[in-house]
Amino acid sequence: MSAADNDLNPVKASAEWTSGTAKVQVYDHRTAMGDAAASAIANQIRKVAEANGCVRMVFAAAPSQADVLNSLTQSPNIPWEKVTAFHMDDYLGLPSDAPQRFANWLDNHLFSRVSLGAVHRIGSVGDPEAICRSYTALLNEAPIDIVCLGIGVNGHIAFNDPPVAEFNDPLFVKVVVLDQICRQQQVDDKCFTSIDKVPSKVITLTIPRLMAANALFCVVPGAHKRAAVKAALEGPVVSDCPASILQTHPNCTVFLDQEANPSA
Repeated sequence: MSAADNDLNPVKASAEWTSGTAKVQVYDHRTAMGDAAASAIANQIRKVAEANGCVRMVFAAAPSQADVLNSLTQSPNIPWEKVTAFHMDDYLGLPSDAPQRFANWLDNHLFSRVSLGAVHRIGSVGDPEAICRSYTALLNEAPIDIVCLGIGVNGHIAFNDPPVAEFNDPLFVKVVVLDQICRQQQVDDKCFTSIDKVPSKVITLTIPRLMAANALFCVVPGAHKRAAVKAALEGPVVSDCPASILQTHPNCTVFLDQEANPSA
């Protein structure tokens, strides 16, 4: 099914339920999950653009997001020229042209494939705290309409790993140290050849900054994410599983493939 066909004939979920105020939808396979999420995101972009004349979005960068972004870039009639794009995290200590940098990954999978109104990349050169302040100022210029995110194997959202996740963080963008589970995930995702190659420090949007967005679309494929999804959607809302905070957002939809389905 093409992206255009998917917009006209949305993929049907094989299971649906709610977790707190969040909606959860399960699809038979990863491609269907990506197509369904892209259709929902595309519709939200069109709705916000029509109402406000502009759309401010934050994107996650990870292999888990490749399907939805590929489908989204093929969706028809999206007013990309009205979209201002941000991304939610990036590594410190890598060259600006390193393919592992999330800004560069998004360039390949999204930013270079559509005609966006503006793209704000997290800086790779300069004082990290100054970069955080500058990015915070850009984010705070107007409300964020849409966040497209995933869930890490340790339950993180963005790079808010359990040891550093704060539901009431006073900062909107900050420098954090990655935990070992998160660093190993980057190797398992084939982004790095070994854990010693994975930078230990990153810049990330904090949980309050993500949760302040008007709409969240969370896409999580793969059996390796099932335990994290179960904790996030069926467990208590605790920082030991940062993604559990999604249960409290008034306009959040979680898209899973059957492999990530905690009820499978």
